[in-house]
Order: sequence, then C-alpha cells, then structure tokens
Amino acid sequence: MTSPATAPPASSDQAMWARVLALHARVERRLAQALQRRHGIGLSEYRALEDLSQAPDGELRMQELADRVGLGQSSVTRLVGRLDAAGYAYKDLCPDDKRGVYAVITEEGRRTYGAARSTYAEELSSALNTAHAEPELARTVQSLRNAL
Repeated sequence: MTSPATAPPASSDQAMWARVLALHARVERRLAQALQRRHGIGLSEYRALEDLSQAPDGELRMQELADRVGLGQSSVTRLVGRLDAAGYAYKDLCPDDKRGVYAVITEEGRRTYGAARSTYAEELSSALNTAHAEPELARTVQSLRNAL
C-alpha cells in the first residue's frame, strides 16, 4: 500500500484536471447563487431554459434535454416538473409517437431566461476574472480563454 508521502506525483494531466475542476466548482457556485438570488432559479433550471429557448419550436425530447443539461432521465423529469410548477415549461406528448415526451418552454420561461441571461454572463465573467487573479488558477483561465 502506498502512503500519501510515498505516492508518485500526480501527472500533469491530473494536475491540470484538478485545476479545471477547482475553477469549475468555484464558477458554478457563483452562478448558482446569483441566479437563485436574482431570479429564483437554479443553475439546472437556467440551462434547461437556455436549451429550450434555442430549440426549434422551443421544445426538446426529454432525453435530449437530459443529455444537454447533463442529467439522468429521472433528474430531468424532476427538473421539468419544477419548471412546470413555476410556469416556465410544460410536458407535451409527441403527436407522432405517444411514447415520446417533450419539454416545451412557455412565454414566461422565455422571459425568465431572457432576464437571467445577463446575470449569468456578468457573473461568469466576474468569476473568471476573480479566478484569473489567483496564481493557482490564472493559467487555467487564460488557457480556456485562449482556446476560443
């Protein structure tokens, strides 16, 4: 058994990934707090509204929404249930395949997404700028910004 003192050093890929995860956690936390405080929605709700607002006809199959948001089927069902309760989206059956269920954004959902979009953009930039000022994350932020 290897003790932490005798463990081999982390590979550069592992060290890089650890910095990406630290940055991700920090940014996600700030985004989630700002969206909840200013708009009363969580980060998953925001991302679902974003995906639905950009989809043709404002609708996506539940499985496609789950894949885009990064949730499992049961989690996206609960997510759409929360959006439905808030009046931001609803479930609809596929007219061609009664087994297919869609999530459909409402006008209220579009308005909420539109209002939250600037909060998201501002907080994202602010969180990345803050992280960029920290020596352990500066190179990671710069690398991500240079990648685009």
